[in-house]
Amino acid sequence: MAICTFNARTLASEACKEDLMMQARKIKYDVIGLIETRRHRPLHAVFETGEELLLGTCDSRGVGGVGVLVNTPLAMNIDSYESLTTRIGRLRLRRSFYMDLERLYREDHTFFKVIVGDFNAKIGPRRTAEELHIGTHGVKWNEQGERLSEFIMTTHTIHGNSQFQKPSHLSWTWESPGGQFHNEIDHIIFNLRFCLTDVAVVPKSSPPR
Repeated sequence: MAICTFNARTLASEACKEDLMMQARKIKYDVIGLIETRRHRPLHAVFETGEELLLGTCDSRGVGGVGVLVNTPLAMNIDSYESLTTRIGRLRLRRSFYMDLERLYREDHTFFKVIVGDFNAKIGPRRTAEELHIGTHGVKWNEQGERLSEFIMTTHTIHGNSQFQKPSHLSWTWESPGGQFHNEIDHIIFNLRFCLTDVAVVPKSSPPR
């Protein structure tokens, strides 16, 4: 996990927040601890690209204030954040999602198993001969997709989405407000390849997607 710290000097204005996000997207991080945010009101913001910004308040003199910026792959594991003082904050993360999922999968002894859901993960096409659990028609990789791929490999399951070639407009499952960004973050995972005949996205004209 990549953890950074940043003296913001202030995050009281929209311009300062925008500058923070612009600079953060230039580096690799999971969590950035923020100090000297100097805000008089707390803030919890979720960005279109998935990051979460949680900020506490400063003291009566306008000094101090702490917070965190949590990157997209880890944001789904946020349990809570609280500013204990104007100098100390506490971020709690849930127990690893994939550890829980793997345990539940192994405890279930049914013959056919299907796992579906929004994993906030992007899985691209197969890259090596060892990645037989991944098909050749994935869209794009991200860090959370790497973690999902590890889970699929560990449990000897099959990633359904990447097994079948689809037109580009039928290969995404999430659209940002305004339609600027599209991602395939919902996935179907099977334990038996022979029972997998097709995986498709329902067109947007027939909600829900």
